[in-house]
Amino acid sequence: MKRAYQMIAPMALALISACSILPKPDPSDVYRLASTQTASQGTPVAWSLRVTKPQTSEFLDSPRIAVVPNGDLISSYANSRWSDPSPVLLRNRFMDGFQRDGRVTLLSTDETNLQADYELGGQLQAFQSEYHGNAVEVVVRLDARLVRGSDQRIIASRRFEVRQPVGDTKVPAVVAGFGQAGDQLNKQVVDWVVQQGNSVVKH
Repeated sequence: MKRAYQMIAPMALALISACSILPKPDPSDVYRLASTQTASQGTPVAWSLRVTKPQTSEFLDSPRIAVVPNGDLISSYANSRWSDPSPVLLRNRFMDGFQRDGRVTLLSTDETNLQADYELGGQLQAFQSEYHGNAVEVVVRLDARLVRGSDQRIIASRRFEVRQPVGDTKVPAVVAGFGQAGDQLNKQVVDWVVQQGNSVVKH
């Protein structure tokens, strides 16, 4: 019995020591992509739309708040993150934008298997803040695609780019800049989708 105790004691001590050296998770401030877009009463369209997460790079496909401090170096803000990966943030932001706009009312996302007349997707090329000397700006660049749901044929594509200057380098100010950039991008994309969808229906 004594010999068994002598064997167990060092093993327990080793386990306790191993637990004590495990890295502790850093506390993070979690931010959402806010919106100040107001609701409107547009004339509803007859077709339906499925909004999907845009494809993106491995670095942007995460909750990190990306920053380009110099040249081609891409990094992220310490102890701060988004509430969701960037493509999810943008998809949800578009859904909210279409709902606030009021023209496209038959909406769904790629989280469901619902059929839709059109599908909005694309490639997210940039979703970051960039430093230029002492100035900082938020850059969002999206290569959007509108696809017909019946045969997956691309009916329209366009590059959208928004650059929003930020007056402060602190993270809350940068996050607010992302929100303002999101509002601009949202309006442009919603107007474009409605225009393209209606023009295809007329033909």
